[in-house]
Amino acid sequence: MQPENPKTQTPGATGGISGGSAWSGRFDEPVSELVKRYTASVDFDKRLAPYDIQGSLAHARMLYACGILSAQDLADIERGMGQVLQEVQSGAFTWRLDLEDVHLNIERRLTDLVGDAGKRLHTGRSRNDQVATDVRLWLRASIDGIDTALRTMQEALLKLAEQHVETAMPGFTHLQVAQPVSFAHHLMAYFEMLVRDRERFADCRRRVNRLPLGAAALAGTSFPIDRERVARELGFDAICANSLDAVSDRDFAIEFCAAASLTMTHLSRFSEELILWMSPRFGFIDLADRFCTGSSIMPQKKNPDVPELVRGKVGRVNGHLVGLLTLMKGQPLAYNKDNQEDKEPLFDTVDTLLVTLTIYADMVGGIRVKADAMRDALKQGFATATDLADYLVRKGVPFRDAHEAVARAVRHAEQAGCDLPDLPLADLRAFSPAIGDDVYAVLTVEGSMASRSHAGGTAPSAVRAALAAARNRI
Repeated sequence: MQPENPKTQTPGATGGISGGSAWSGRFDEPVSELVKRYTASVDFDKRLAPYDIQGSLAHARMLYACGILSAQDLADIERGMGQVLQEVQSGAFTWRLDLEDVHLNIERRLTDLVGDAGKRLHTGRSRNDQVATDVRLWLRASIDGIDTALRTMQEALLKLAEQHVETAMPGFTHLQVAQPVSFAHHLMAYFEMLVRDRERFADCRRRVNRLPLGAAALAGTSFPIDRERVARELGFDAICANSLDAVSDRDFAIEFCAAASLTMTHLSRFSEELILWMSPRFGFIDLADRFCTGSSIMPQKKNPDVPELVRGKVGRVNGHLVGLLTLMKGQPLAYNKDNQEDKEPLFDTVDTLLVTLTIYADMVGGIRVKADAMRDALKQGFATATDLADYLVRKGVPFRDAHEAVARAVRHAEQAGCDLPDLPLADLRAFSPAIGDDVYAVLTVEGSMASRSHAGGTAPSAVRAALAAARNRI
C-alpha cells in the first residue's frame, strides 16, 4: 500500500484518480513501469476486496450521517459498490496493475460507475487507515474460521479417544518406555494443546477487533467524523485510540502468526508421533491410504507423507513470524511502505494453518489403532517399575531405598530376559523383604493405570471423566 498524499478530497470537488494514480498532480514524470510492477500489491491484496467494500460502505454511511456526504452521493456509492462486489465475487472484475492495489482498483471502478460520488468516498480517510481496517476485518473472519477448524480437530480427537479408554500403550520419556498410559489419555494431551490454541486465538481476536479507520494518513482528519459509529457497524469492539499507532501497528498480525506457529508446532509434534507409531519398529497405528504415498522404486512402501509435510510446514509458518518481526523492528512512526510486506506472510500463514487443520481432522478420523502391538511394547521397558517402588513406599520403605531396590530388580530381570511380573516372588523378596505375594497386583498394566485415578491421571475412570468434561468444553 502506498503512503497517502496528505491532500484530502473535499466534498463536491471533481478531482480524483487521474493518469492511473492518486497523486499525479504532484509529480513531473510518471512512475516507471519497473517501479509499478515492484511496488504493486494488487496480485495478492485483491483478496481483501469484500472487506474493502464493507469498510467503505460503513465509512460512506458515517459521512452521510455526519453531514459530509449527500443522500444522493450515499445512494450512488451503495449502488455502485453493490455492482463492484458482484463483479468481484463472479470473477468479472478487471484488476489493473497500474492502479497498484485493491483500494485504488475498487475506487476507480466505483468512480467509473457512479462518477463524482465515487471520488468523494475517500473524504476523511487515507489508504493507510483503510488497509489497516481491511486486514483486521479479513483476519477477524479468518480467526473465526480457524476456531471452527480447531474445534473440528478436537472433535476428531475425542471420537478416537472415546474408543480407546482401555487401550494401554507405553508412555515415553526420552523416547524410552516409562509407564503404562491409556491411549485415550495420550490423545487428550493434544486436545489440551488445542484448548490453549483456541484461547490464544480468541485473545488475539480481541486485539484484532479494534478499528483504525478515522486515523487517516497518520494524524486523524479535520472532518467531523464519528469513528464509534463505524466501529459499531463493522462489529469492532473499540477504536484504535492513537492515530499514529492505528496506521502503523502490525502487532495484531505478529501476534496471530505467533499463535499460528504454536498450533503448527503442536500438530508437528503429533505428526512426529504418528510417523514413529506407523513405523514397523513401533507398529502402533496405521493411517488410511488416502493420507499416504508409495515409492517410485520400492513397491512395499507406504509413506506417511501428510504428517511429514505438516512437520515441514511448521518451518514455513515460523519463518513468516520471524519475517514480520524483522519487518517491524526498525520502522519509525507512522506508516511506511515496508508494511506492504506484511500481507503475503500473513495470508500464507492463515492458508497453511486452515488447510493443515482441515486435513488433520480427517486424518485422525482414519487412524487404525493396533492395540496388541501397543500392549506388547509395554513388555519391553519394565513399564511397571515405578509401581513397584510406590508399593514399597506404601509398605514403609523410604522412597530412595525403594528406588534403589527396584533398580536392582530391573537389572536382574534384564539379565534374566524377562519382565518384572515374570520374576518369582523369592527373587523379588531378595531385593526387599517388604515385598509380599500381593505385589503382582500392582505389577499388571491394568493395576498400574487404575491406580492413577486422580484428576488428570491415566486411570480409565479419570480419562472417562476428562472426556465428558471435554465434550462440555467444546
